[in-house]
Amino acid sequence: MKIAIISDVHGNLEALKSTIKDIEKRNVDRIICLGDIIAKGVHSKECIALIKEKCDVILQGNCDEHFSKVHENISDMLEQEQKRIKWNQSLIAMEDRKYLLNLPFCYEFYMSGSLVRLFHATPKVNNKAILNVDSIDTKYQMFLPTEKTVTQNVADVVIYGHIHHPYMDKIYNKTLINIGSVGNSFDVIRNDSKDSNVLETTKAYYFIMEGDYGSKDYTSEISFQFIRVPYNIEKELQDENINIEKENYTFEIKEGKYRDMTRINENFKRLGVDIDKI
Repeated sequence: MKIAIISDVHGNLEALKSTIKDIEKRNVDRIICLGDIIAKGVHSKECIALIKEKCDVILQGNCDEHFSKVHENISDMLEQEQKRIKWNQSLIAMEDRKYLLNLPFCYEFYMSGSLVRLFHATPKVNNKAILNVDSIDTKYQMFLPTEKTVTQNVADVVIYGHIHHPYMDKIYNKTLINIGSVGNSFDVIRNDSKDSNVLETTKAYYFIMEGDYGSKDYTSEISFQFIRVPYNIEKELQDENINIEKENYTFEIKEGKYRDMTRINENFKRLGVDIDKI
């Protein structure tokens, strides 16, 4: 069976349509979405509808939850965050919000002997960033079960989204994979004098795995493939005049950088990495 896995669409309809078109031409059997369908772009409603139509499994991302739920303490939040919540909620119907709030946290299956576990960010919460440069111990925790995982077994393959930065790592005979972002791809390690063409980053990213679905037999093959798809960024931005975060969103999808690189640098410094020196 061939399974396509997508994540972090963030209201980018053009990126999602191009990704779905690419997936369909590859004769994929199932599509799984790891969440964050909404927020950032203006096409949240359309993206929800297309995801519901095309995906066999849909998990909940932190933005799906955060921008759909009722915040009883919203008056205590910063004014800009209050605006972001109210604006994102105005883009979708109450039915959409209820749908997003009821999405599952985790999904699991066996493929070619491996227990594959999928979630948006970590097995405990949907809003913590586990980076490619995190410690071995931090990465190991990603394979361990929690009260939110489907089973209490240790996973062999973990696939997640959230950080918008695709990579694959091998530790303790296990495989950790981040599939990147369909609608909001960026690279956190950037240097003007060393960077390649920005189109290496700003395409829509997704992932395909292929193997013997449901099998606990390790003797059959399994494969992993990262795919990046070009899409019409300028067309996506045509409707962004109504976006209260137009400048930030435009910057991210055109430059392949996170809107708050200071925050990124702080995360890396926590890990002993000085971005300014690499």
